[in-house]
Amino acid sequence: MSSSSPLTTPDGRYIVVRGRLWRCSNPDLAEAEREQWVQRLMRARRAVGQAKRAQDSQAERDARHDVDEAKRALGERGPVWWQDGAPDYTQYKVENTPYADWYASR
Repeated sequence: MSSSSPLTTPDGRYIVVRGRLWRCSNPDLAEAEREQWVQRLMRARRAVGQAKRAQDSQAERDARHDVDEAKRALGERGPVWWQDGAPDYTQYKVENTPYADWYASR
């Protein structure tokens, strides 16, 4: 794993950023669909920055809506993409989740 690759939980559901869990994209998405949504996400994130610099609150709201839409389509927000009934630990500190022992052993 390169230093730029995020630490990913063994089940592939989360990456760890500064000790918190963030949901990964749905691995069942077709590559072309995933790429389309990633491109839309990046455009929306750039639009958020542009709107903030321009102090355009309506454009910022619109861009944030577009970010949310893309993140939901990727499976990073909204209903979980796994089917085993496991809860969503997005934004939890790793130490407060079932991944604590795995993380501590790294």
